[in-house]
Amino acid sequence: MTNYTHWFIRARLKTRQLLLLVALAEEGNIHRAAQVLNMTQPAASKLLKDLEDVLEVSLFDRLPRGMRATWYGEAMIRHARVALASLNQAHDEIQALKAGRFGQVSVGAITTPGIMLLPQAVSAVKATHPTLRVSVQIETSDVLMERMAQGKMDMLVARLFAQHDKTALRYEALAEEPAVAMVRPGHPLLNVDTLGLRDLVNSCWIVPSEGSVLRHRFDLMFREGGLQTPENLIETTALLFITKMIAESDGICLVAGDVARHYAEHGLVAMLPVELPCRMDAFGIITRTDRPLSPAAKVMLSALKAAAADVYGVTLEAGA
Repeated sequence: MTNYTHWFIRARLKTRQLLLLVALAEEGNIHRAAQVLNMTQPAASKLLKDLEDVLEVSLFDRLPRGMRATWYGEAMIRHARVALASLNQAHDEIQALKAGRFGQVSVGAITTPGIMLLPQAVSAVKATHPTLRVSVQIETSDVLMERMAQGKMDMLVARLFAQHDKTALRYEALAEEPAVAMVRPGHPLLNVDTLGLRDLVNSCWIVPSEGSVLRHRFDLMFREGGLQTPENLIETTALLFITKMIAESDGICLVAGDVARHYAEHGLVAMLPVELPCRMDAFGIITRTDRPLSPAAKVMLSALKAAAADVYGVTLEAGA
């Protein structure tokens, strides 16, 4: 027990103090934060002061119209979110076990593995553990990484970029993601012989928003080819909108090859016969090394790795 007799035990750290930190971060005002937590402002002020006294630092700057977290405060807020999320997960897991369910797991993915990998993995899990509650979120890597940092996700199938904090993360690469030009069946450019980038400059393109990695590489692809970047653009990554827009126009969508092939198999789209020197970075399975996986999460991780071997031909260490 000696190793666990840390400051938070000696200081009698209260869950209400963690809740207050998060409320202050969200509200920026001690009065509103106290209202959110159904306590008086003096009580909230005392909770915060007691915590600052224990830590011997100021967690918030007191401003004329509110409060702003200091660097110390930002650190505590980040860990408070994780601790509260973990406690919520512990409660949910206990309730699931009491109800005879195996537990729950939350997995996030970017679009391509969300279509190609997750359905197979989730089906395998539900076949062996029908009462295991699976939550799936399909988002960008940045959004998913933020949710994992907050303790809201057990594992991800996403990308790691330079700006991501890689502390306490395990990354196991799965596949790269080449991009293709996706159009409607019967598109006039499908009949053009030896189609090249020059033939596509004046077309209407459906592309990700500026600031995204794929959009940057789209622009670079034309510039490196000595061509003007297309100006007739629609910016979105919403697949339902994209498939409908393509069906009703001659637009061209820049999209991951696996996504295009999925829709092409159902006759909804076609791929232009043009080589695009444009690809995304590799994606992989991301888990945390500083938090043990629950039994339910271990089942999902094993299913993901088994599906990855089938879908991408990648063999990952089973017990990792």
